[in-house]
Amino acid sequence: MAARKKTRAKAPAELIISKARTKNAVKKCNVGGEFYGALDKAVRGLIADAEQRALGNKRKTLKAVDL
Repeated sequence: MAARKKTRAKAPAELIISKARTKNAVKKCNVGGEFYGALDKAVRGLIADAEQRALGNKRKTLKAVDL
């Protein structure tokens, strides 16, 4: 009997956002499963853009104005 190789599915990247807090923030709608990934992607984009702006202004600290 040939030994089977165990293949691991690539684990999804850890979410920055909290699913529970996102659900609690929504008042009149349900939250679909795909929403969390899209929200996480949008937040990561905002953070990356803010980081570039801060570096462009010769700062190493992100500030609200960078958003």
